[in-house]
Amino acid sequence: MKVGYVALIGRPNVGKSTLLNKTLGQKVAIISDKPQTTRTSILGIKTTEKGQIIFVDNPGIHRPLHKLNKRMMNFVYSSLETSDLLCLLIDATLKFGHGDQFVIDTLRNISTPIFLLINKVDIVKKPKILLIIDKYKDLMGFKEIIPISALTGSNLDVLEEKIYDYLPEAEKIFSDGEISDQSNGFLLSEIIREKVLNHVREELPFVTAVHIDKIEDRTKDSDPPLKNKPKNYIKASIFVEKDSHRRIIIGRHGSLIKAIGMEARQEMEQILGKKLFLELQVKVKERWRDSANVLDLIEKQ
Repeated sequence: MKVGYVALIGRPNVGKSTLLNKTLGQKVAIISDKPQTTRTSILGIKTTEKGQIIFVDNPGIHRPLHKLNKRMMNFVYSSLETSDLLCLLIDATLKFGHGDQFVIDTLRNISTPIFLLINKVDIVKKPKILLIIDKYKDLMGFKEIIPISALTGSNLDVLEEKIYDYLPEAEKIFSDGEISDQSNGFLLSEIIREKVLNHVREELPFVTAVHIDKIEDRTKDSDPPLKNKPKNYIKASIFVEKDSHRRIIIGRHGSLIKAIGMEARQEMEQILGKKLFLELQVKVKERWRDSANVLDLIEKQ
C-alpha cells in the first residue's frame, strides 16, 4: 500500500482546515475567518483501497511574536521535517505579498516534494489562475501545481491521485476506522473556541484560548432512561488577557457567553450522541500567550 504523511502548509486563512475537513468528509478541524485559528498540528487520516494518507493540518506560517506563536511555528517546522509530501496552499483571491514571500523563503531549502495548491478557483477566473501559475513556477520547483476548491471539493480527487504517486510503499499506520488523533478534550475545547471566534472581532481572536477542566459521565446503568436529563457534564475555561476582553465575551447580561455555550453544546451533543450540560467560565490570565504553564495546560488536554 501507499502510506505517508502529507503536510498542509501555507499562510493563515488560506483554507487548510477546510481542505482537511472536505477530504475526510467530516469535521476534524475548526473553521474561522480569523487569523491563526489553527494553533497545533492536527492529523486527519484517510484510508482507501490504495493506501493511507495522513494529512497534517498546520498553523499558518507567520513571524512569531509570542511564545504561543513560536510553539505554533515549531509545529510547522516539525511537520516540514517529518512529512513525506508538502502541500502549499495559496488563496487565489489574494495578491502575492510579504507573507507569501516569507512562506517561500521558509520552504527554500526543503528537499521534500512540494505541491502547489491554488485554492478558491471556484470564484476566480481562469486567466488569473494562469498568471498565478506563471508567478509561482518561477519561485520554486513544485512537483505538481493543482487548482482546487477546498470548499466545493473541486479537483480534490485529482489531488488524491497525485498524492499517492509520491507516497512510499508501507504498512498502514492507523486502523481503518481512525479519522484523527485528537483527544476528546482537545476536540471539545476547539469547538468552544470556534464559537468564540465566530462572535468576537478585532484583537480578541488572538488572545482567547479554551481548556476543558472536567468531563463527567453522569449516566448510571441503574438509572431509568430520561429523555431530557443531561447525561454529560462539561466544564471549560476560556482564557483572555484583560478584564475588558472578559466583559466582551460575557456580553451584556451574559448574552454572548450564553450564545457561545448554546452553539457549542449543540455541536458537542451531536458528536457525543447524548445530552449534556456545559458550564463556561471566562478567566483573565495576563499575557497567557507567553506563559509556559498555560500553554502546556492547553496543549496537553
